[in-house]
Amino acid sequence: MAQKETDMLHGPLLGKIIMFALPYAATGILEQLFNSINVAVVGRFASSHAMAAVGATTFLINLIINLFMGVSIGANAVISNYIGRRDRLAARHAVNTTIALSLIGGVLLLIIGLTVAVPLLRMLGTPDDIINDAALYLRIYFLSAPFFMVYNFGAAILRSKGDTRTPLYILCVAGLINVTVSMVTVIVFHLSVVGVALATLTANSFSCVVIVVLLHHEKGIFRLQPRHIYIYPKELKRILAIGLPAGLQSMVFSFSNVFVQSSINTFGYAAIAGASLCVTFDAYSYYVLSAFCAAAITFTGQNYGAGQIDRCRRIFRICMLLGGTAIFICNMTFVTFADPLTSIFTVDPKVIYYCKWRIHVALAFQWIATSYEIPAACMRGFGQSLLPAVLTIIGTCFLRLAWIFFVLPHWPGYGHLMLCYPLSWIITGIIVFITYLFARRKAYAIVEHPA
Repeated sequence: MAQKETDMLHGPLLGKIIMFALPYAATGILEQLFNSINVAVVGRFASSHAMAAVGATTFLINLIINLFMGVSIGANAVISNYIGRRDRLAARHAVNTTIALSLIGGVLLLIIGLTVAVPLLRMLGTPDDIINDAALYLRIYFLSAPFFMVYNFGAAILRSKGDTRTPLYILCVAGLINVTVSMVTVIVFHLSVVGVALATLTANSFSCVVIVVLLHHEKGIFRLQPRHIYIYPKELKRILAIGLPAGLQSMVFSFSNVFVQSSINTFGYAAIAGASLCVTFDAYSYYVLSAFCAAAITFTGQNYGAGQIDRCRRIFRICMLLGGTAIFICNMTFVTFADPLTSIFTVDPKVIYYCKWRIHVALAFQWIATSYEIPAACMRGFGQSLLPAVLTIIGTCFLRLAWIFFVLPHWPGYGHLMLCYPLSWIITGIIVFITYLFARRKAYAIVEHPA
């Protein structure tokens, strides 16, 4: 796989960042595309209630898995930094620690998902006409948690050395398996939400097996050898120092969205289905931005580790420009073609109504998130993860909760609820961007003036 690696320390950056980000974005978009097809299959060939049942679990699933996925971000940053330092032994230890964490995290995720998810559904006020299907979907979904974790942590290892194409190839095949199983189980065997959950379980199992086999055949520090899987305290500390704040940020972020989901639930099944459909469109756009965030973390990690500060500055500017432009184009595409896109997934006019409301009030302004996502990614690249996490939690999550509890009761309405998204993006962007400018100066001074 050496030919798929990217030399991030030498030569022009623009083309390399694009070539790194495109497969990463394509991976996320394809993953979401296959999920969208599953939603479309359920909405078209089962019922709107079944689609609402799947949609009601989205924020809850993200709440539970995001803490563990944040740790994979830490692994990416740490391994990249060791590569930049040319510290092969530490990089090998970080790789083995990452694999061990994926196994432990997968088991914990399985236990937590099976024991906590369904009671949380009831606490959120999920309507009685969809809660049984939603609970059944969650139970089957979390059976795939260990496979999901091993694949994503394995993909993080490959991306740390610049290989974003291999995870894309794996996902292409896994996605086709997902769609095929979903269509057969839902259309032919009429299994509804069970069929969709089984399709996800099958696809995640396939991805896990393939990534393990490929890592086993890797060379050098990236080779997976079961007898060497071990948690090294030094590398664990560094991975968690970056990964836990990122995971907690995503977790609290999802926690605030759970309260948003709880408010959406009060509008009935159509609002739940419509909001979940728009979340699918949100994800397409966000995966494009997250690709440049991943590039910012990985490129900054390697170049900061190598002491190349000028390249770090250029990485930030390039990722801000490309990431912001890419997500803006995606957002405007969904706004412009809202009618034909929503009609692909459902013919229920009530569901379409609520979906379009969210598109025009929230999704149209998602590009503002670039102002804090890219700076936070660069900060994680040079080892600062807690500060952007805390600021994002304050600027995004607390504001949304304040909006729900203090503003919405006096200004009710689905459209008014959706306003919490653009307002939180604007405030968080201002706070994080300004903080990044100061944090960057301090981090770079450590390298430029070690004394």
